[in-house]
Amino acid sequence: MISVFLREQRRYTQDELVNLLQCTEEKAVRILRRLKEYGVLKAVRADDTQRSLTDLVDDDVEIADVEIGENEYLYVFTFVGVITIEGRVLKCYPKYLPDATDPKPALKQVLKVLEKYNSREQIIRMYNETSDSSAFNMLAVMLFLLQDYFECGAYTNTQDIIETNGSGDILWDKTINETFTLLSNNRPYYPELLTVKRVVDDFDYFKRLHECILTRCTAELRDADLLDLFDILGVDISDEELEDFGETEYILDRIAKELNVQFNTRKQLLLKTLYAFVANSSTLDDLDCFSMFGTNSFNLVWERVCADVLDNQLQKPIGGLRLPVPLAEQYRAKRHKKLIELIDKPVWIGEDPDKGAFSKTAEDTLIPDLVTIVNIDGEYQFIIFDAKYYNLQLEPNKKLRGQPGIESITKQYLYQLAYKPFVDAHGITNVKNCFLMPTAGDTVIVKGKVSLAMLSNLNLQDIQIRLVPAKLMYRHYLENTKLDVGALRL
Repeated sequence: MISVFLREQRRYTQDELVNLLQCTEEKAVRILRRLKEYGVLKAVRADDTQRSLTDLVDDDVEIADVEIGENEYLYVFTFVGVITIEGRVLKCYPKYLPDATDPKPALKQVLKVLEKYNSREQIIRMYNETSDSSAFNMLAVMLFLLQDYFECGAYTNTQDIIETNGSGDILWDKTINETFTLLSNNRPYYPELLTVKRVVDDFDYFKRLHECILTRCTAELRDADLLDLFDILGVDISDEELEDFGETEYILDRIAKELNVQFNTRKQLLLKTLYAFVANSSTLDDLDCFSMFGTNSFNLVWERVCADVLDNQLQKPIGGLRLPVPLAEQYRAKRHKKLIELIDKPVWIGEDPDKGAFSKTAEDTLIPDLVTIVNIDGEYQFIIFDAKYYNLQLEPNKKLRGQPGIESITKQYLYQLAYKPFVDAHGITNVKNCFLMPTAGDTVIVKGKVSLAMLSNLNLQDIQIRLVPAKLMYRHYLENTKLDVGALRL
C-alpha cells in the first residue's frame, strides 16, 4: 500500500495530491470526492491569501465538486489521524507541526492520545456515516481486536474433565453415587474421589477463529506500515485461513449461536466484533474500503488534554478547594456547589397581562475551558485558562494571523468578572487569564497578551498567550500526571 503524510489544514493543489497519492488524475479525483463525502476534506478557492493560511473558517469553504484538472480550488484536510482508502494510507498530522520535520514520532504520540480520549466512550466506531451512505471501518475494528488481545488474550472456552483423585474440586454427589464406599464404625470412607478440572480447549472453534483473524489483522496493518505507527506488536499465531472455517454464512451462524450462550461482557463484545469483521470481510486496500482512526475535532482533544494536565477544578465543590482562607460566610451554605455553578445564568423577565412580571432562568451560561487555583511560592493564584487549537502568527514584521476571534477574547474577560465576587471574598489578589496554544517546540513560549480596552478598564486582567509544547502536554496526559503551572511563567 502507498503511504503518505499529510498536514492538517495545509492547502494542497490537485496536482500535489496526484503526486503524493501516486495515481492518475481520475483516481485522485475519485479519492478526493470520497474524502469530501465523509467530511475529512474541504475545498477553498485558490488564491494567494488562502495558500498561506493554517486555519479554516466556514466562510472559506467552497461548495463545489472535484473535477479533473481543476486548479480553481485548493484542498484542505480537516482531520487528524489515519485514513485508508483505495490502497492509500493517509497519515494526517496536526497543523502545528511544521512541514519540514519528520511527523512520524509526533503522530505516534497523537494516536495514543486519541486512543485514550476515545476510550472514555467505550464504543467501537465500526461505521463511517455520511448523510446518504456508510462504510465499514475495518481499521478501527482491527485496532480494537489487537488491543483487546494484548489486554485479555485469546478467546477461550473451557472443558470440564472428571478425574479420579485429581487436584480439582471434589464432586461429592458423583463420588457418593458412583464409587465404592467403605464403612468403618458406621462412617463412610471413599478410597476414590471424583474431581473436576477445568482446562482451556485449545482446539475450540472460536479460539482458532479469533487467532486466525488476529493474524490476518497483523498482516494487513504490517502491509499498510501501521503497526509501528500505532505502536502495536504483531500477532502471528495461526496458520489457518478464514476460508478454513467454512462459508461466510456458516461462520456467522456459529458466532450467532455462541453469542446466545455467552453472558460474559468481554466475550459478547469480542464475538460481535468478530461477527462484524467476517460479515464485512475485506482488505484495507480494497477499492470500496474506507477506514479511519482519528477526529475532525482535534480542538476538543486539545481542550481535554489541557483540562486533565492542568488540574481543572471547575467540577469540584467549592468547599473542597484549596483556598488561602476558610470558605467565606456567604458561600458556606453553597459549599457543595461546584465552582462552575457560581457563574450566573441569564434570567429572562416576561410581562403577563394578568399576572404581571415573571422570570425564567435559562439553562445555558458561560462555561470556561478550565479554572485552577494554585499556590505558587506561597501566593495563591486564580487562573482561567482557555485551550485554543490555533496557529497564531504574532510577529513584528508579519501580518497578524491565526488568532482567536473577538468572542473568545470577550468571554475570557467575562469569566474573570463572573468569579470576581468569589475571588475577592477569599483574598486572592493574583488573578490570571491565559490562552494555551500547542507548539512543536520543547519549551514554553511567552508569546505576549491580548487586551480589549473597554474591558481592561473594568480592572480586569488582559489575556496572556502561552505556546505550550504539545508533546510535553501529551506525555503528562498519557501518564496521568499534572504539569507544574509555574512552568507557564504567568
